[in-house]
Amino acid sequence: MDRPGARVELTPAAADLLRRLRESHGPLMFHQSGGCCDGSAPMCYPAGEFRTGASDVLLASLEVAGVAEPVPFWMSKAQFELWSHTRLIVDVVPGRGSGFSLEAPEGVRFLIRSRLVGS
Repeated sequence: MDRPGARVELTPAAADLLRRLRESHGPLMFHQSGGCCDGSAPMCYPAGEFRTGASDVLLASLEVAGVAEPVPFWMSKAQFELWSHTRLIVDVVPGRGSGFSLEAPEGVRFLIRSRLVGS
């Protein structure tokens, strides 16, 4: 799901997982806080379950084939300031992430990979 100029993109594995999660949980959203522990990983929630506000930035509305609506990707402003020069790639790896993120029972977790904007 690579689009030139996109701030956030998905690997095929992440898109597949989002399709499965959407089927089970309805519309989805991501939030990445940049806090300690699992806070540095993107967390996937049912849309609207995580309250965003003035301290968050909407980086993307991810279009996923097979998912009826875009999946918003939010990040805390403080984290965005640190990562503003990067392009974020949402991937999936084996292992258990946070119990709050929807993929936790699947035995996998979302992970951010990054590359400098323009590379």
